[in-house]
Amino acid sequence: MLGTLTTILAFVFVLGVLVFAHELGHFLAAKRVGVRVLKFQLGFDPTILGIKRGDTEYSIGALPLGGYVKMAGDNPDGVLTGAPDEFLSKTKWERFQVLIMGPVMNLALAVVLTAVVLYGGAERFAYEDKPVVVGAVTANTPAADAGIRPGDRILSVADRPVATWEDFYLAVGTRANRQIPIRFQQDGAELTRTVTPVPSTSESRFEVGEIGILPDTHPHIRTVRSGEPAESAGLKANDVVVAINGEPIAFSSGLRQAIFKRPEQPISISILRDGAPMSLSATPRRRDGGGFLGIDIADDTVSIHPGVIGAARMSVEKNAEFAGMIFQTIWGLITRETSPRQLMGPVAMAQLSGESAQLGFAALLALMAQISLNLGLLNLLPIPILDGGHIFIMALEGVWRRDFSLRLKEKMLFAGFVVLMLLMVTVIYNDLTRITWIERLMPWR
Repeated sequence: MLGTLTTILAFVFVLGVLVFAHELGHFLAAKRVGVRVLKFQLGFDPTILGIKRGDTEYSIGALPLGGYVKMAGDNPDGVLTGAPDEFLSKTKWERFQVLIMGPVMNLALAVVLTAVVLYGGAERFAYEDKPVVVGAVTANTPAADAGIRPGDRILSVADRPVATWEDFYLAVGTRANRQIPIRFQQDGAELTRTVTPVPSTSESRFEVGEIGILPDTHPHIRTVRSGEPAESAGLKANDVVVAINGEPIAFSSGLRQAIFKRPEQPISISILRDGAPMSLSATPRRRDGGGFLGIDIADDTVSIHPGVIGAARMSVEKNAEFAGMIFQTIWGLITRETSPRQLMGPVAMAQLSGESAQLGFAALLALMAQISLNLGLLNLLPIPILDGGHIFIMALEGVWRRDFSLRLKEKMLFAGFVVLMLLMVTVIYNDLTRITWIERLMPWR
């Protein structure tokens, strides 16, 4: 119950801040160019709370899934008096400023939030920005079938260079169940093999692709608890765990899972102690429904503690990088290289908000920054009904040097509405399949 309440509150908070920033951009720009704003509302109707100041009513709607700014004369179908404070009475340049400022505020918010998170300090895996040199290959995976071996260096995925592990995970993760060429270096020769990434079992909700290779990294033991099976087996602090029962271990999460699923079963633990390989045997005791050895483990990470200027610079760089990833994903959806299963709707956003809130406020801010960046960029797409679509129509009118007829604009807006409805159907379907009990009611899955 507490987890559900946390999820709901976190989702309302995240969405409320993002919608407020977006609509505030439209509101401030409208005021700046002299457009009369009739209503500024967070949430959709029915209105449950409102107050009027001057010409504007500030209100809160019952459905916290959006918001809007209602301006005088912003609807060609409405009654237009031609008054100078109406939206359609303004020049195209002035209307452009009003339309663009919503997405701009979301982009700015993403930069600010990311900078705040970075300024507070962050940790990342030490291997993420290193070349993609294979440390281990999991048996019976696409990589193993393709002949990729430990020590190989991955050069490109789907004909796009991958300089780091971060690049590699993005390229493969967005192409689950899609055939892709992978170029790699093996024993001094460059080879290309076609592989089909399979959906990750750990990220099944979003159909993230993986091919079964691991970096040359392993978790280490921080402490060994007295009187527990790990101490009896001879494990010591700073031991590096390489494999369990011959299965390579790259991350602490994999080590925890390997121990948890083997309660009261003898396991062989391959370790490195001061660089020397060793093999020990231990039997996890049963605790909380799974295996327990009594060790605290950690991954090799690097800490980032930039100053204000450094955090701001890194934030701009990170958001520019994420923006490129978003556009790649959009293009992948168009070309069918990216699975539509990776699209998220309100339910998935709520789940992620709740999970991030449980990790801490910094994690929640980081998630909010990513969603704000997505919201800002998607609103700039030239799809009629979105801000970018209205800007696109005005640009076409500028090229044609005449305004389109109301009937033509209505057709264009209707086409945009159809596209958005198809998108909404897709994301809602994806969201429903991520709810276990609902997915069980879908016999075709």
